[in-house]
Amino acid sequence: MIALVDCNNFYASCERLFNPSLEGKPLVVLSNNDGCVISRSNEAKALGIRMGEPAFMMDAFLQLHNIYVFSSNYTLYGSISNRVMQALHVFSPQVETYSIDEAFLQLQVSSAEALDQLAALISNHIGSQVGIPVSIGIAPTKTLAKMANRYAKKEKTNKGIFVASSPSQVQTLLQNTAIDDIWGIGSQHQKRLTQQNILTAADLLKLPEPWIRKNLTVTGLRMVNELKGIVSVDWEDIPPPKKGICIARSFGQLLTKKEDIKEALANYANDCAVKLRQQRSQACMIQVFIQTNTHRTQDKQYFRSVNIPLPVASNDSSTIIAAALKGLDIIYRKGFNFKKVGIMALELVADTETQMGMFDLYDHQKSAGLMKVFDQINNRYEKGKIRFAVQGYSKKWKLRQHNLSPCYTTDIRQVLCIKN
Repeated sequence: MIALVDCNNFYASCERLFNPSLEGKPLVVLSNNDGCVISRSNEAKALGIRMGEPAFMMDAFLQLHNIYVFSSNYTLYGSISNRVMQALHVFSPQVETYSIDEAFLQLQVSSAEALDQLAALISNHIGSQVGIPVSIGIAPTKTLAKMANRYAKKEKTNKGIFVASSPSQVQTLLQNTAIDDIWGIGSQHQKRLTQQNILTAADLLKLPEPWIRKNLTVTGLRMVNELKGIVSVDWEDIPPPKKGICIARSFGQLLTKKEDIKEALANYANDCAVKLRQQRSQACMIQVFIQTNTHRTQDKQYFRSVNIPLPVASNDSSTIIAAALKGLDIIYRKGFNFKKVGIMALELVADTETQMGMFDLYDHQKSAGLMKVFDQINNRYEKGKIRFAVQGYSKKWKLRQHNLSPCYTTDIRQVLCIKN
């Protein structure tokens, strides 16, 4: 059997973890630059706050209902996520991290009673050891486990636990899952299926296999097999390397000067190179893009991107930064209020499969050693402890985070202090 463990309102729960006075009170977490709502407590949901709602349009509402507002603190959330995933390994050696707040577990238990007890044990363990509430769905396949988890949340069954171990329980899931709530059904497939009067997962199983293969492709056929209890989605103990890496963030304020944008891009390029090294990949090409704020109709609009091929695939920060700044030189134009710049690492290859250039004189072995020390120092002390000069310190581009909570678990200077 497969379990999907999902942290409830994860970002909001992380904020409550170190401030118990927030229990029972409405709170929301905002996206980068304090833009839109990306996490809500149950109390905030009850007030009608929707995901993705722009914060600037809700100021009066937030104040009227005394709603607590937090800027996104991804350093904190990532740290708490790691604790949750480590705690899950107590119950199974096979844990697949699906997202920052979700994980699949392979369970070597078959009886319904034992599965119920194990799910309750997992929930209690995460609650006591980490402090994060979770919902758990258990079923024969990943797709059914996803549906079981959603059903547990929606119906609030057995403290957020639903085990679909019998045919009748699986049928309950199928009949109560709308077609657009099935893992893998996108908006286009939803429209096509709705036109065929296919409204639930149970309806989907009535379609003939040739129709599914033709209209939903082989991927859709695998999904339908999963709904039938046939394991068709591969298990991934180790997440596969990403095929592309993108670092792009909006500025905390509009920028016009090239030097300010150059500093931001240099920092993003370094972050991109670090991610490449973490997954043992190298990029053959870099794409750089820049854009204005499309919502400011009073401003002149501009968007452009450019691809910069690398002579030899690399994950060296200096090489990636140099390529990114070369791209910026090509696409930057004066006279615009820029809102965002970004970099994408494309055509990734494993760092053991690099094709060297005939006329390449760069010392790649020395570069790899330098980057290793570079990462070790920044990991041991703090991000940016050592940096390239072009990364600067002015940070006019820094994200707007007016309601940022401390990094309680990753910065010794921000650890909670207990006073007598």
